[in-house]
Amino acid sequence: MSSDSTPHTIANMAGLKSAIVRGESDRVSELLGDQTLDKLQKSYLIELAELNGNPSVVNIVKQAPSKE
Repeated sequence: MSSDSTPHTIANMAGLKSAIVRGESDRVSELLGDQTLDKLQKSYLIELAELNGNPSVVNIVKQAPSKE
């Protein structure tokens, strides 16, 4: 995610968090797309998914690529 797409990134992250909370696995997959998350983002999203108890959403987020 580059700095020139910051507004899109912020809106996308808000939508992603909402989809995770609602347990919308298809929407989570769509919003993640081919994004590469940084480690902190990915960790946060995994924790959010685990708190909501939807194993398929947890797996989708865990499979997202991340920056090392």
